Amino acid sequence: VHSDRGGHYRWPGWVSICERHGLARSMSRKGCTPDNAAMEGFFGRLKNEFFYYRDWRGVSVDGFVARLESYLEYYRRDRIRESLGWLSPDEYRRKLGYAV
Repeated sequence: VHSDRGGHYRWPGWVSICERHGLARSMSRKGCTPDNAAMEGFFGRLKNEFFYYRDWRGVSVDGFVARLESYLEYYRRDRIRESLGWLSPDEYRRKLGYAV
């Protein structure tokens, strides 16, 4: 589980949970924001594309989780990316002959 050195990731309760479930913890180097650049970028896009500008009132936790899972599936397979030549990951894999 990678984090940005936030205090909640050093909280003894969280450390105990990670140890109990066999999860390794890693943290960015102090004052080195490039360590987290990819994840910071992803979470920024997640918040802008999925979370902000929606009315979440009345949506249950289960409903929220279902919508989040749907967004993550879209992001993983269908969302176009500049780094892939403006193709989706699935289109890019097909172009390379890797996708079925």
